[in-house]
This record gives sequence, C-alpha cells and structure tokens, in this order.
Amino acid sequence: MKRKYNREIDLKRINKRVISFNNKEINAIEQYCKKYKIGNKSQFMREAVIKSILKKMDEDYPTLWDGYQLNLFAQY
Repeated sequence: MKRKYNREIDLKRINKRVISFNNKEINAIEQYCKKYKIGNKSQFMREAVIKSILKKMDEDYPTLWDGYQLNLFAQY
C-alpha cells in the first residue's frame, strides 16, 4: 500500500532553536519592528533567516562557467 504524503505534518513547526541578542541588537530589532509595523516577530526572524540562507545557496550554486566567463557573455 502506498503511503500518502501529508504536507500538513511536513510543514508543522516542531523544531525549536534559541537565539540570544545583546541589548543593542534587541533594541535595533524592536525599533525596526515598530517602524515597519511588524507584529509577528517570530515570522519576521524566521523569514529573514530563510531568505538569507536561500540567497547564499543561490549564489553558491555551481555553474558551468566561473564568474569571469559569465561576464564575458554579458557583453554581447
């Protein structure tokens, strides 16, 4: 019998991590959230971390040519 994929279980947030901030860092976060009216700080921080990771992974993704060779193609 084939098992059914349950997306709800896969996306449920059950893994916890703790992060500590110094006073200046937490004040900067608080000011940012107040200025941009961010009510859900957990969501904001989670999205910031994931965006940073995905951006770095995208930059590090192997290509057929190195950066110099890619720039050569951009000239044409």
